[in-house]
Amino acid sequence: MPQTRFVLRAALALGAVLVLAAPVGAGDFRAFVEELWPAAQARKVSRATFDAAFRGITPDPAVLARLRRQGEFGRPVWEYLTGAVSAGRIARGRAEAARRAGTLQAIEAAYGVPGPVLLAFWGIESDFGASAGTVPVIRALATLAEARHRGELFRDELLAALEILEHHDVAPERMRGSWAGAMGQTQFLPSAYQRAAVDFDGDGRRDIWDSVPDALASIASFLKQAGWRRDLPWGVAVTLPADFDLARYRAPFADFARRGVRALDGAALPEAGEASLFLPGGAGGPAFLITANFEAIRAYNTSDAYALAVGHFSDRIAGGPALAAPWPTGPRLDQAGLTALQRGLSAKTFYDGPFDGRAGPKLREAVRRYQIAAGLPADGYATPALLEHLRAAR
Repeated sequence: MPQTRFVLRAALALGAVLVLAAPVGAGDFRAFVEELWPAAQARKVSRATFDAAFRGITPDPAVLARLRRQGEFGRPVWEYLTGAVSAGRIARGRAEAARRAGTLQAIEAAYGVPGPVLLAFWGIESDFGASAGTVPVIRALATLAEARHRGELFRDELLAALEILEHHDVAPERMRGSWAGAMGQTQFLPSAYQRAAVDFDGDGRRDIWDSVPDALASIASFLKQAGWRRDLPWGVAVTLPADFDLARYRAPFADFARRGVRALDGAALPEAGEASLFLPGGAGGPAFLITANFEAIRAYNTSDAYALAVGHFSDRIAGGPALAAPWPTGPRLDQAGLTALQRGLSAKTFYDGPFDGRAGPKLREAVRRYQIAAGLPADGYATPALLEHLRAAR
């Protein structure tokens, strides 16, 4: 989901503390709603809109049950890729590319984001609009806001949703989405909708629920705001020469080309731009040169697996090849192991991020720095063997 999952997953990925209360009674929930009224009123939400939004609303226990289940973070990247970039989804993505070629070209001209990338987001987020969610957004966000005792994340999203209703951007019965409050074909949280949604079909409404042009252009708008550069690819799937020096993992594309790195599809690497080597399964597995646009994708969802799925899916829609290198089959670190690795690397001043048990850019960089210092192959891949090496080096 774009900022649907984006804000929730960003909060979880950055180590935000979510404290879940015991199931609340109707009286407690109504008290929470009434306490929300002054903040809604300050945002120019009318009492009529406020009362209509919360009429008959009760906490949704299914939302709380789903809170800690995050597929992109819990599964190995290769398992997530298998589900996100299936043969059937690739075929449908290519069909949509042909069907909507004119719209996609117009959006790329306006925002600089290629059509296959937009289709990849659309396919992963809502199955090309077929699975945009059926959960009432106000109820989902109110449940999360009332149950969260620290921070204002879901409370703010709930207030933003009320503003959307006040402005008549969507009919209340159409404001449905995911269990986490993500809305429409783009799976935007309300704040993302307010910031990035656009009216691309010119009907006077920013309609991410029923208008495909609006949905696709809104994704492009989000990415442009996140720093997408039209002069760069998201990344390039590559093959490495046998003697490649993994310690030199950040360089201009031209430097990688001189050192024998080749695009998986046989095309020339971009002539300009900077890239970083990304080995999500370690040395010997699939290899990618990722750019600043990879980080723009992560602004939509902070998971490396998600960003890689969007990028690879877009390549497959555009006719690119499947990944050929094998994924690792050995043991991998669970969340507790990753947390222990973060703490150990922090103690040696290699890591300065949160202790959240998630593998992301900060941990990847810290692992590489430690590997280089220890004379190990610098693939940036966190493994049980690396954790043991770190512990033995104390």
